[in-house]
Amino acid sequence: MRLKYLTTALLLTSTLASAQSFVYITDQVDIPMRSEKTFGDNIVRSLSSGSKLSILQATEDGWTQVKFEGSTGWIISRYLSNNPPARAQLEKLKQTHNANKLLITKLAKRKTELETEVQALKVQNTKLSIQTSKSEAEKNHIEQVYKDALKLEHSNEKLTTSNLQLKAEIQLLKNNKTATQESSSRNWFMTGGFVLFIGILIGFIFPNFVNRRRY
Repeated sequence: MRLKYLTTALLLTSTLASAQSFVYITDQVDIPMRSEKTFGDNIVRSLSSGSKLSILQATEDGWTQVKFEGSTGWIISRYLSNNPPARAQLEKLKQTHNANKLLITKLAKRKTELETEVQALKVQNTKLSIQTSKSEAEKNHIEQVYKDALKLEHSNEKLTTSNLQLKAEIQLLKNNKTATQESSSRNWFMTGGFVLFIGILIGFIFPNFVNRRRY
């Protein structure tokens, strides 16, 4: 039995020396760290299961020199393991599980918040779509009004040009009328003068003619 422990210790010592620089306390009870590789009143401190130790020296007599939180001492090699004990791993798994549960709860809450945001965005998108449709209709209406205004402006320009032409024609007609009236007045004046002249001549000639026939 002792040979078996010695073989195990040698294998563990060889593995610890070559594989890594840290080991863990494996027992379920506190394991003493001793100042020397002997049993007696030489305990430096007690180490609980799962304590992580730094390897300083491994020997073939079943002892390993380790360091823990500034304390240096010797521990029986069979109480050391390359891996944390199952209880420590279980505790770590529990902590990881609890952390994951908390994370899942946070993610679920965040998911609900995001779904609410998505729903709000959908409502806003619907409103924006309606507003866009209205804006498009208003834009089309404004464009049509602008086109109609251009047509009216073009028509107004034509009417303005036509109006100017009519004013010019009216002014020309007025000028012609004035000239005609002035010419007519002159003609009437000349005609009146001529008639007056004829009347005067008749007034002088006819009495003389009558008097001559009497004599």
